Amino acid sequence: MTRQTHDQFAKQYLKELLEPLGTVEISREIPGETLQIDLFFQPSPEPPSNPPPLGLLAQLASTPCLWEPFRNCPSKREISSCVLKLLYIHGEFYRQATRDKQPIDTQTLPNLWILTPTVSERVVELCGAHADEKNWCTGVYRFAELFHTGIIAINQLPETPETLWLRLLGKGGTQKRAIQQVLELPDDDPQRRSILELIGVWRINVQAKIDLNPEDQELVMELTPAYLKWREDTVQEGVQQAKRVTIETLLRTRFGSLDEELVGMIDSMMELALEELIPVCMQASREELLARFSPEN
Repeated sequence: MTRQTHDQFAKQYLKELLEPLGTVEISREIPGETLQIDLFFQPSPEPPSNPPPLGLLAQLASTPCLWEPFRNCPSKREISSCVLKLLYIHGEFYRQATRDKQPIDTQTLPNLWILTPTVSERVVELCGAHADEKNWCTGVYRFAELFHTGIIAINQLPETPETLWLRLLGKGGTQKRAIQQVLELPDDDPQRRSILELIGVWRINVQAKIDLNPEDQELVMELTPAYLKWREDTVQEGVQQAKRVTIETLLRTRFGSLDEELVGMIDSMMELALEELIPVCMQASREELLARFSPEN
């Protein structure tokens, strides 16, 4: 259950973050095989003029890539399965190049990024992987160049803003600290609201399990602060929306309709308590309201 809910969250989470940068496919099937690519990403031909600040995640997604997130360190078989998926996609690229009668630049072939909360030295050794801190930060291990594959050991990533969006897929203290850093982001941060919502849904899905094992219980504890903040924001958003509707109703009742000038006042009026707004709306003239609440004043 924990693995399943983590997979669901990780796919939706990466999709949410990467969609502004390109095309995202979730659970892409490999014909003839009982395999699915967790997430396949292709950058947009024309990068956005104002891309979201995704740090290391954006750097990893600068070329087409497969993402395979794991809740626990993958086994040798699971890593081999991931590489098999990558080789199939490489085959697609080679076949398309043959159809187009164009040479293929191997540097443009998709990369595979395996995301794991931890990785042992033995697994790194078996994969023939190595750290490449000249080009990547601590925690990123690359296979031999031929394989276009890397393992991201999330618990080894430096705890900087550039790695935040990957550390959120970690476990234990790594994930807990990342969630706290998301909560500390400004309210108007472009990713904050949607990510808190995804975390909130993840917690609900885990909590829905009848018998929670110790790992489930720990995960629920880690996700609870983000869940509570998401719920608080949702409730507050509902209150604010209800307040806006009330103001619109009062103005429409008083003046018959809402024209551009009246609509332009509403944001300023939202700053007052309803107890003060109701008599103001019902007693002040249109000119007095515009003089007090117009954005131009």
